[in-house]
Amino acid sequence: MQYNTYQPNESLTKQVKFYWSLENKEDDAPHDRERIFPDGCIELIFNYSDRFKKFDTDTDFHIQPPCFIHGQLKTYFELQATGRIGVFSARMHPAGLQPFIDFDVDTFTGSTLTMSEVWGKDGEKLETDMLACTTNEQRIAVLEAFLLSKRQALKIDNAPVEYCVDAMLKSVGDIAIDSLADELEIGKRQLERRFTAAVGISPKLLARIIRFQNVLQLIESNEFKNFTSIAYEGGFYDQAHFIRDFKDFTGLNPKQYFSENLEMVKHFSFDD
Repeated sequence: MQYNTYQPNESLTKQVKFYWSLENKEDDAPHDRERIFPDGCIELIFNYSDRFKKFDTDTDFHIQPPCFIHGQLKTYFELQATGRIGVFSARMHPAGLQPFIDFDVDTFTGSTLTMSEVWGKDGEKLETDMLACTTNEQRIAVLEAFLLSKRQALKIDNAPVEYCVDAMLKSVGDIAIDSLADELEIGKRQLERRFTAAVGISPKLLARIIRFQNVLQLIESNEFKNFTSIAYEGGFYDQAHFIRDFKDFTGLNPKQYFSENLEMVKHFSFDD
């Protein structure tokens, strides 16, 4: 499996976190189901190879369309490739999509929209042009030209929400919406409504996801003393909050999540 990332044009860095691509080889093994966890980002997916199954239940699934935008996630879901993999995606910052669309982002949280459902005939042309590309450099050029034209046409002021998201990321989710509202001289409820509409989830939920993703990074990089203390090192108030969020976002408790790696599991002292 070949995974690559690419940085956006400087003029799009406030909205686009990065681009990524994933391709497999002819001799790759059959595909297992993969769990996708919330990360606070929205994806613009362009699948130029075989489709993916998205599981609605343990046994029921549907085939995803070739190109779509996936809204914010509140919990995990499962995917399975059906054959050859060839995917290009733009991973947006948490508030990154709003400047390019003329409706609230929270209207499709937890679901997907096709390019035509978002941008009409312009979206249809974008899909056609993207699927006609043969290199990621071409895909980036086509998509960036499209995004810049949409942002210029809409001229949406998303600065207050982007400011809040940046503050939450820098503090690893440990900042109160009240203090952000005071800094911006905006009412708390007004800011919460504006934030949810532009990001797709509430400030409180994004903060939980940021802390969860921070813990995953600490675990993967082995930057912790033991699993008893990782909840505190990751910014959680206590182990109970950590385990609750872990289950909410992965469908598993920490012991189950690491059950395939005995070297990691032996460090756990959490209750199930």
